[in-house]
Amino acid sequence: MQRLSLNQSLQQKLSPQQIQFIKLLQVPTAELENRIEEELELNPVLEEGSESEQEEEEEIKNDETPEREPEEGQTESSTEDIDIKDYLRDDDYNSYKTHVDNDGDDDDDREMPVPMGTSLHETLMTQLGFMGLSDREQIIGKQLIGSIEGDGYIRREMESIVNDLAFSQSVDTNLEEVEKLLKRIQSFDPAGIAARNLQECLLLQLDRMDDGQDVDVIVAKRILQECYEEFTKKHYAKILKKLDLDDDDYIKDAIELIVRLNPKPGGELNTGMAKNQYVIPDFILSNNNGKLELALNSRNAPELRISRSYTDMFKAYDKSDKSDKKLKEAVSFVKQKLDAAKWFIDAIRQRQHTLLRTMRAILDFQYDYFLEGDETKLRPMILKDIAQMINMDISTVSRVASSKTIQTDFGVFPLKYFFSEGIATDSGEEVSSREVKQIIKDLIESEDKKKPFSDDKLEDLLNEKGYNIARRTVAKYREQLNIPVARLRKEMR
Repeated sequence: MQRLSLNQSLQQKLSPQQIQFIKLLQVPTAELENRIEEELELNPVLEEGSESEQEEEEEIKNDETPEREPEEGQTESSTEDIDIKDYLRDDDYNSYKTHVDNDGDDDDDREMPVPMGTSLHETLMTQLGFMGLSDREQIIGKQLIGSIEGDGYIRREMESIVNDLAFSQSVDTNLEEVEKLLKRIQSFDPAGIAARNLQECLLLQLDRMDDGQDVDVIVAKRILQECYEEFTKKHYAKILKKLDLDDDDYIKDAIELIVRLNPKPGGELNTGMAKNQYVIPDFILSNNNGKLELALNSRNAPELRISRSYTDMFKAYDKSDKSDKKLKEAVSFVKQKLDAAKWFIDAIRQRQHTLLRTMRAILDFQYDYFLEGDETKLRPMILKDIAQMINMDISTVSRVASSKTIQTDFGVFPLKYFFSEGIATDSGEEVSSREVKQIIKDLIESEDKKKPFSDDKLEDLLNEKGYNIARRTVAKYREQLNIPVARLRKEMR
């Protein structure tokens, strides 16, 4: 038997304004301009410009156009359906700009340069056209080139390419014919192109150097063909034994030759077509004779205002016959756009306020670091620390820190760079994990490359320096620094 019942529950829902603010807060400076342009296109009530510019325009308009007297029978009372008084008065939304200390520059409006070049596939297709192939071979060659990935490798199985040709190109071929065409494509520039794995890629490059006389090339090819697994693991003693050599000088030059080869032959051509990446900092920090001065990037302080021209519509509506349905609908539409414009301007204002509060708290917390840029002076700092300082939610601080950058006298850094966990020392103090990482990096850079430090040895050295750290933490930090294990750091002398 079914029964109806009423239940009360409290649910927290975000308002449209809150959602809009959260989205804007996450947007970095580089994307903020695009977001504002989108809003300007969608909302005709919102426009760019300063209050002074608008006042000048109004003065010119008033000088050229005499003020119009209201006609008989018209009143200036507001309507019952739409309260237009809120839209006729001048308020803070007519013009809005947050002042920043740094001056704007006309260079900000310039387009970012895009380097022109030829893509990898276009280069390969051009070379294919010079091969004098038959129509059938052209189809197979194009299929193979289309299977080459951005780094220059073909990772798709040859059997699958044979099937692709049969089903999509109606070309009945076999593995032998496809591999024969592949060998010809592998002779194209750049050297090593169309290889199926790293070993083949390196051998293809060595083939271009081989004149039958160069000992280093001959030994290098033997190492890759006969001792590839040992080479990748840097087991040099095993290579000497397997090649029946008694002096590591025989393989030292050969290994140096292999290391100089290009593991990604398609990379250079592909990056030539990529748009230059520019980091636009959200904050600018300068050291003025020992005094740190923080400012928002001028792009974070756009000049936005609500167009006064739309108030004429409200004035006309206020003086007109309120039964005009079309005019009433137009006024209702403009009212919605005015509300949306006010919400957007308020969200931009709140974004700037939140950004500055958060960055000032980070600056205060890491003041010693920002004075000199010395990593060892970074204090352990987590999101909760900053959230408590500015009395905001941790999620808000996280949104600011995850996508914003700051320009300092010693480089541009993402805000998340300054957050780190703490490591206890023998003296009972806590130091930043970034300080420990720097010490690990220095130890590895100064180690004997014939006998590099293991993680256990690094743990011992750090403990001797007073840092209480476990071997697994050392391994984690080493991996975060993109430093390989000791065996892979070993070099031949």
